[in-house]
Amino acid sequence: MPWVPFRIQRAAPKPTMAVDTIHTTKSSRDAHYHSLGIWHNIFRRTPQISQMNSIVNYSRYITPTSLARKASAIRKLMPLLKQPGMVSLGGGLPNPTMFPFVNRIEFEVTMPMLSSLHPSSHAADGLISFDSDKTTKLVLDGKDLEEALQYSATPGLPSLVSQLREIQSSEHKLDGVLAGEKNALYDLSVTVGSQDALTKAFEMLLQHDCDELLLENPTYSGALAFLQPYGVKLTPINTDNRGLDPDHLHKLLSSGETKRRRVLYCIPTAQNPSGITLDNERRLAIYELACEHDLIILEDDPYYFLHPERRSLVSFLELDAINCRSERQSIANDSDSNCGKGGRVLRFDSFSKIFSAGMRIGYVTAPLPLLERINMHIQGTNLHNCGVSQAMVSQLLKTWDANGFESHIDKVAAFYGRRRDWIVEAAEKYLRSTGSAPLASWTTPTAGMFLWLKLHNTSDTKSLIEEKAAAANVLFVPGQAFDPLDRPSPYIRAAYSTASRDDMNIAMKRLADLIRE
Repeated sequence: MPWVPFRIQRAAPKPTMAVDTIHTTKSSRDAHYHSLGIWHNIFRRTPQISQMNSIVNYSRYITPTSLARKASAIRKLMPLLKQPGMVSLGGGLPNPTMFPFVNRIEFEVTMPMLSSLHPSSHAADGLISFDSDKTTKLVLDGKDLEEALQYSATPGLPSLVSQLREIQSSEHKLDGVLAGEKNALYDLSVTVGSQDALTKAFEMLLQHDCDELLLENPTYSGALAFLQPYGVKLTPINTDNRGLDPDHLHKLLSSGETKRRRVLYCIPTAQNPSGITLDNERRLAIYELACEHDLIILEDDPYYFLHPERRSLVSFLELDAINCRSERQSIANDSDSNCGKGGRVLRFDSFSKIFSAGMRIGYVTAPLPLLERINMHIQGTNLHNCGVSQAMVSQLLKTWDANGFESHIDKVAAFYGRRRDWIVEAAEKYLRSTGSAPLASWTTPTAGMFLWLKLHNTSDTKSLIEEKAAAANVLFVPGQAFDPLDRPSPYIRAAYSTASRDDMNIAMKRLADLIRE
């Protein structure tokens, strides 16, 4: 029986819900799936089955450098150190009695309240005024402090890893396939921000001068900083006001190959820099194409928690887990073919936007064989993420519980949604409602931190932004920085995450004046 892709009906895009609508129930999510015409059971939890529809042999995807990595002989000892009666002369751990941090580390955090989810009028400085959260003091002491200050396991502190598994299972419906389950296919590791895991995944899957990476245009400049000098072919995929265009992706995949084409890199939610969020119909179409053409998907989603309707979105990871649970068979019933099989998504998440950017807490969720390669890379570079940062986040999640975490996420999404409204208001005032031809155009983002502006009557914004705008005391980022092929661009990125409402107006006025010069 040949592999049959998920089926969807092509229809008009689902109308965008009001940004202030925070909660999307599971029933509304299921109703949306049904409205897309997806198979009756494809988005329902399915019972565990004896044989998963997943890739078994990943060797064809992994670079020779990554395949050559071996587990650290010393790192392998870490799980054994807690074994009762174990006497260790092998680990090389520094003696904790010589650490100057003693007794306790204390820090204060907010305790989210449901009443604080709805922002009141803005303060004079342009900041949103929420109903005040209570605060509480948290303490790292005893064994928690000892563990945080010492070398620890590469995947992360066990307490935090366990909490993150619960979050991923809840957010992406990974019941039955995440570590700890009988048919586990995925696990996760804590990394130094999500970018640490992302660059290690690039190194694992892309070989210099041999491989081709498919990616959105525009895309994240931080990823390009690694990729452009890395020596792989970058093939841009067109985007529009709904995000990555599956039709253009299909056209590219159907064309003749000049290099090995095995990886797709995508930022599906509140994309940086465009701010666009892929709708579920496109996500499904993209996943179908990845299955059909045997691509690994790198799902980079650091702005996921900023989306007010995140519960209505289906991630590539969730689609992949559904595919793994299904009893559909691969193309031509050929066990050597990976086409149609699941286990082809690596997902990168981050707490930088919701907890602290400086704590550098990110995590990657991936099929076990690929996660093993990333962990071996970590063992050979940074060993593991900061123990103190991990312990602080773990204590925070424990204190808040799931309800507190959800309340905080909702408040963050509302906060950035209001700021988005302010910058669009400023852009409308100075770039469109000027009594003459509009100076720029844009698509209003549903979430995130960025407004992607196309300036009219120019094909290259680089000198305007880097020279003239900087001289006029206003900063943006020229669109060329986000082009995979480093080509001139008529676009600029405006970040609305930290500027006050007044400063947003000043910035847009200065930009308008510069355009008119």
